[in-house]
Amino acid sequence: MESEQLFNRGYCRNSYNSITSASSDEELLDGAGVIMDFHTTEDDNLLDGDASPGSNYAMSNGGGGAGGVSSSTHLLDLLEEPIPGVGTYDDFHTIDWVREKCKDRERHRKINSKKKESAWEFTKSLYDAWSGWLVVTLTGLASGALAGLIDIAADWMNDLKEGVCLSAMWFNHEQCCWGSNETTFAERDKCPQWKTWAELILGQAEGPGSYIMNYFMYTYWALAFAFLAVCLVKVFAPYACGSGIPEIKTILSGFIIRGYLGKWTLMIKTITLVLAVASGLSLGKEGPLVHVACCCGNIFSYLFPKYSKNEAKKREVLSAASAAGVSVAFGAPIGGVLFSLEEVSYYFPLKTLWRSFFAALVAAFVLRSINPFGNSRLVLFYVEYHTPWYLFELFPFILLGVFGGLWGAFFIRANIAWCRRRKSTRFGKYPVLEVITVAAITAIVAFPNPYTRQNTSELIKELFTDCGPLESSQLCQYRSQMNGSQAYPEGSDAASTPGVYSAMWQLSLALIFKIIMTIFTFGLKVPSGLFIPSMAIGAIAGRIVGIAVEQLAYYHHDWFLFKEWCEVGADCITPGLYAMVGAAACLGGVTRMTVSLVVIVFELTGGLEYIVPLMAAVMTSKWVGDAFGREGIYESHIRLNGYPFLDAKEEFTHTTLAREVMRPRRNDPPLAVLTQDDLTLAELQAIINETSYNGFPVIVSKESQRLVGFALRRDITIAIENARRKQEGIMLNSRVYFTQHAPTLPADSPRPLKLRSILDMSPFTVTDHTPMEIVVDIFRKLGLRQCLVTHNGIVLGIITKKNILEHLEELKQHKEPLTPPWYYHKKRYPPSYGPDGKPRPRVHNVQLVPSFTRHEEEEESEEEAIGKDVH
Repeated sequence: MESEQLFNRGYCRNSYNSITSASSDEELLDGAGVIMDFHTTEDDNLLDGDASPGSNYAMSNGGGGAGGVSSSTHLLDLLEEPIPGVGTYDDFHTIDWVREKCKDRERHRKINSKKKESAWEFTKSLYDAWSGWLVVTLTGLASGALAGLIDIAADWMNDLKEGVCLSAMWFNHEQCCWGSNETTFAERDKCPQWKTWAELILGQAEGPGSYIMNYFMYTYWALAFAFLAVCLVKVFAPYACGSGIPEIKTILSGFIIRGYLGKWTLMIKTITLVLAVASGLSLGKEGPLVHVACCCGNIFSYLFPKYSKNEAKKREVLSAASAAGVSVAFGAPIGGVLFSLEEVSYYFPLKTLWRSFFAALVAAFVLRSINPFGNSRLVLFYVEYHTPWYLFELFPFILLGVFGGLWGAFFIRANIAWCRRRKSTRFGKYPVLEVITVAAITAIVAFPNPYTRQNTSELIKELFTDCGPLESSQLCQYRSQMNGSQAYPEGSDAASTPGVYSAMWQLSLALIFKIIMTIFTFGLKVPSGLFIPSMAIGAIAGRIVGIAVEQLAYYHHDWFLFKEWCEVGADCITPGLYAMVGAAACLGGVTRMTVSLVVIVFELTGGLEYIVPLMAAVMTSKWVGDAFGREGIYESHIRLNGYPFLDAKEEFTHTTLAREVMRPRRNDPPLAVLTQDDLTLAELQAIINETSYNGFPVIVSKESQRLVGFALRRDITIAIENARRKQEGIMLNSRVYFTQHAPTLPADSPRPLKLRSILDMSPFTVTDHTPMEIVVDIFRKLGLRQCLVTHNGIVLGIITKKNILEHLEELKQHKEPLTPPWYYHKKRYPPSYGPDGKPRPRVHNVQLVPSFTRHEEEEESEEEAIGKDVH
């Protein structure tokens, strides 16, 4: 139903580049969400003055006033009671942050004024005060429980591809062999209770037939899990695909996507996330866990009117929920709070910081109680390194940062290019076929290599782990030859162990495989996170570099780099540390996170002592990545899908004015306005029916174009319907007025309709000479939907969020500004007058004030030059 509603609204039909051909692929709403087109959305009709087919374009925008609303009065004075629906928002519209904050302040004042009247009112005030803590507590409890369930189920289903535990079907491989007394140190993963599929089907554990059978069953289960995941997403919840973080960022910025955080999305995302991870695709569950936590926060917010009836307050809960999601994804409560603050939140007041911290705490506590990893810790990657890092190691750490930045820039460009091409390829039209194809290639190529066959989280854990006497990995074979007192005993050929060489080759192949498959996997129509694949790529590269540096230190311990720090026979290089630093660098290169990423990694691994190498690598990866483009992967997908998101990280350095960006422009139809007291109901309905704009400026009269306020199309429609239903005498020739007192009417006139209470009396306005740098900053910091452009109190036009996004896109593509910079300082006539000094004509009740064209400027310049020559 959700996808059908989207199609009916026309939001899925076009990409950012106005691709108009519809296909079955679009049923899954590209990019884990909805493809917005800046040229066709309803919100755009509200927000700007572009003409839509079949309508006389005038001017648009809505969303209440930017500067505030008169929320102290009732919504319809005549009825003296609120009208249901007034002040709410349609799907795919942007909320008005200022209006929502005004509504919340009015609600708070009302509660405080009544709390001393009775014990019941005092109890209600206490409930209202504590409702914020209650909702984040419930969100943390649900997020922790679901994360534990997902972790346990994903581990079991991942091991199901290789075999089954006969003694207890619900045990994974590790749990199955815990209680076995026949497990040896060399073969700790083998026990009689665990049977591979070859042993169950063929009755033999070794040989070519056994290998082929295990290969076949591994591929079969991978395809089955992937097919079931994509079918569930396509049929039941198209919003459940993808990471969800780009959409969460857009929603937290004030955009409304109905159903994206609903109960069906939560249910299907939880199930399909387990299936997608178990299928072996190059994806992770950490990003989608943020989406799952936000779904929990959205659902619980409806239990409290304080949040269910206020979209801005609800986004405070969602910010706390995103912190809880990262907390359970990585076992990093503090990192989760910083992630919410740095990466996803648009509005983050101090009380939201406290509640985010509490939600992350509760979620981490629940996950620790469930103990999904069986190690009595929150995280799977906990490591303990026994040697410190040395100053000369900063050079390879910075090299890993450079690699992470290059990888991030390459991945973003390659993945975005593939997502753009997806619409024009066969895979784009058949998302199920695309998922099955990628899953088949992944399974077939991954099985022969033990480092790609195993779960990605287990791979990262192995790469992070320091080699010791209890490690049996191929990466640590040379260490098994060493005694406990001497790291490099004489006569031990530590560097030339065949197992190490074999592991290095396999890791190199795994690195290439992960890089290629991650590009094609992120963006599939299944839940897919990017954190774990990026960390795996960095961990592989870091481990390879770490082993290389270790061998250099062993063979060339007399070099000046190693001579001062590494004694002969001493263990001074920790390859696992390089893997940890590489993982942080690659994840930072892709997401461009800094502070939160460093905190997440040292919480994830317990490596607080190594925070300086992490900081150096992460900052280097960000600098290198920013050299190729300042957008991270999430911002790139937001722009690809056309979401109305103003990134606060971008700087506006161009010299354009508000009049250059406002609508209407010179050749556009005039601005559609309403007069405050001389419209009839029939005329008002005609304006609404003949236009698709979602908001109208209200002016004093046809003669005076002075601004009175701003009225929303939705509020006008609801108020008219409510008045016809509840009032007597409302007719088509009834006078509609927005003033405090009714105009003087003949005695036989029908009853007038007062709509002053739905009028925003303080819409945000700027003058036509306001620099766009200031306008953009105002939109970002106040969360405006639109602002009106005036000159001496006369309405000239409107600037909307869409207009700003279009303007920024034009500037990014190096288009010339609408007017040369020197024009701003040129002596000009006032905007209300033409080049000849005479008043400009009025058209359809609005004075058109277009910018001077270059031709007019040239004529003026010639006239000035002639005048100078004459004198």
